[in-house]
Amino acid sequence: MAVQVVVPNVGESVTEGVIATWLKQPGDWVDQDETVLELETDKVTMEIPAPSSGVIGDHRFGEGDTVEVGATVAEIDESANKPEGAPATQAAAPKTEAAPEPTKQEPATQRQAVAAPVSASNGIAQSNGDINATPLAKKIATEHGVDLSSIVGTGANGRIREHDVIASVQSGGKVAQEAVAPAKGLRTERIERMSTMRQKIASRLVEAQHNAAMLTTFNECDMSGVMSLRKQYKEEFSEKHGINLGFMSFFVKAVVRGLQSQPAVNSFIVDDDAGKPALKYHDYCDISIAVSSPKGLVVPVLRSADQMSFAEIEQGIKDLAIRARDGKITLEEMTGGTFTITNGGIFGSLSSTPILNPPQSGILGMHSIKNRPIEDPINPGQIALRPMMNLALSYDHRVVDGAGAVQFLVAVKEAIEDPHRVLLDL
Repeated sequence: MAVQVVVPNVGESVTEGVIATWLKQPGDWVDQDETVLELETDKVTMEIPAPSSGVIGDHRFGEGDTVEVGATVAEIDESANKPEGAPATQAAAPKTEAAPEPTKQEPATQRQAVAAPVSASNGIAQSNGDINATPLAKKIATEHGVDLSSIVGTGANGRIREHDVIASVQSGGKVAQEAVAPAKGLRTERIERMSTMRQKIASRLVEAQHNAAMLTTFNECDMSGVMSLRKQYKEEFSEKHGINLGFMSFFVKAVVRGLQSQPAVNSFIVDDDAGKPALKYHDYCDISIAVSSPKGLVVPVLRSADQMSFAEIEQGIKDLAIRARDGKITLEEMTGGTFTITNGGIFGSLSSTPILNPPQSGILGMHSIKNRPIEDPINPGQIALRPMMNLALSYDHRVVDGAGAVQFLVAVKEAIEDPHRVLLDL
């Protein structure tokens, strides 16, 4: 009896995906719940397990093909007997021998040619071509100059997966620069298909600009109070809660304060029962936190942030960031946010106009902290050097009036400049 391997329904907003990797080939034996393929959607990369044990039939779609939710991608023959002692997958392709180390007498161009053979078609180094690794793992390895032969894979039959390469990059496991650089003066180009996630990011950004009356208002905040409080208590906080006290927890608390004072910023435009435009208000604050991952920007959600302590916020953000970086974030964790915070300051941004995350009506942009001369708040009329941060609130003017947007940003500014107000719920 043949059992179908079907693309599952992974979320209301996900209707299709791209087959990133087939981990089981036709004729391979597969155990029930063992991963058959990896599917890349516009939000996450997910593993598709085998619904039963048996032998995999022909693939109905190849790697890189787009498949719709509910589509049958292969069949499993349950009646087949598992060969005694047979491995779960076909043997991995033999690894290529490492290129010999160049001698000091070899010229530079010869060293580069030996270390990294270049494809005549596109000029991309092919040294990782025969390694048993997923296409995404090979892509990340090429981008970061990682030698896949030095990585132990955690996938089936030792297959190297994307998080194995990411872990190697984070540990500094890169090959020598000359081993991946093209010959001096060589002009190369390449075309790569946009990932499903990158395509979705692009479409959502365009959607936000076309469908919302988006405006941005700016302000600045003096970080002296937060920095002083953090310096005073960071060691005690870390010892008690096992997590570092960062700036983000202060901003999440400040944003919650702003959303509670200006509920429109925490609302969406929806259709009512009659199909007419309406506003959906939220009496809770699910804060989306923009996180950079190897596949692009993702926005996992910190749910019920208004009910969380500083330690819970810091731990929640850390957990989401680590799993987003490792490609383990789930679709559910990236849906349902009511407001977004993005921190371009960690990349050195001084000012920006962040784009809305539909269907949300507001997004706060944080930026780099720079010492700037301002009027001394303690001694009016005198100039003092203070650590200042620019803040930017982009908002949907169909939902939020200009006065409401400014008042929201002022509430955030006041909470940051006098963090005791947050602690005392003032």
